[in-house]
Amino acid sequence: MSGVQQRQVNDDEDGMRLDRWFATHFPQLGFGRLQKLIRNGEVKVDKAKVTTSTRLSPGQTVRIPPIDDPDTPKPVKVNSGDAEFIKGLILYEDDDIYVLNKPHGLAVQGGSGTKRHLDGMLKSLPNKKGEPPRLVHRLDRDTSGCIVVAKTHAAASHFGTVFRSRSARKIYWAIVAGNPHPQQGEISCFLAKQATTDGEQMVVVKNGTPGSQHSMSYYSTTDTASRRFAWVTLKPVTGRTHQLRVHMAQLGTPIIGDPRYFNIENWQGAPGLSEGLHLHARRIALPLRNGKRLDISAPLPPHMRQSFETLGFDPDRYDVSGDPEDGA
Repeated sequence: MSGVQQRQVNDDEDGMRLDRWFATHFPQLGFGRLQKLIRNGEVKVDKAKVTTSTRLSPGQTVRIPPIDDPDTPKPVKVNSGDAEFIKGLILYEDDDIYVLNKPHGLAVQGGSGTKRHLDGMLKSLPNKKGEPPRLVHRLDRDTSGCIVVAKTHAAASHFGTVFRSRSARKIYWAIVAGNPHPQQGEISCFLAKQATTDGEQMVVVKNGTPGSQHSMSYYSTTDTASRRFAWVTLKPVTGRTHQLRVHMAQLGTPIIGDPRYFNIENWQGAPGLSEGLHLHARRIALPLRNGKRLDISAPLPPHMRQSFETLGFDPDRYDVSGDPEDGA
């Protein structure tokens, strides 16, 4: 690469640390060198000085000084155990991408105290040019299901555009406390980050609040177990941090096992109900570079399958059908 680049932060990179952003887009750039570039003021965000831990927001512009060509990264160290683990998650593969079934509890990217994460393990599956696969979008640590990973820089660029333009359609399954009223509808509100004793979390705020972003999701009640539980199908339109979790809490039916946004006091579960967040990225549909459209589903993780059985929900009988582009 020659000269300085200016690159915008994508919607799916909301809240990403600057060092993780560089690791995703320029994996050949070592952390030490990145620190030096930042100290020298060569890396900036919206023309302002930054640190490696600066959190990014969609639409911001990152100044990238001249660095090595991303198409010729340094050789990566291959861990055969990580490679086999990732291969066991593959739902779909072609020359451009993997679609993986991310397990519940596995972080997508590293952070404070997080040593084992998907982004790190992907380095053990380099392509023929030695490029490690690149994350195209993210899922929360405790959200399971479909996640798209690009095999090449060119594919990452294409599918990054697909997600930014909202051409990728995602369907999630969740088990919530209570029954949504009405049974289906649209949730539209503004969200902003708020510091708490447990770290940052998203809160619903008024339009115009500094740092706020619009969020929108469709939801539909697929089945209920009395008035205490519901299986909900969710279709996010925007891709904000923790969006679906906040939206269901805002509706008064928070997702079971959500450590941040479950807000029902003195709530008691049911015998046989599993622990852990009950949110699963069930299905994704997106256009491929060859013009065809991929539509793939991920089976439920063990803890959600157990809860489905406990509550009498049948994932095979009531599976999503039809075009995921349709409204809920």
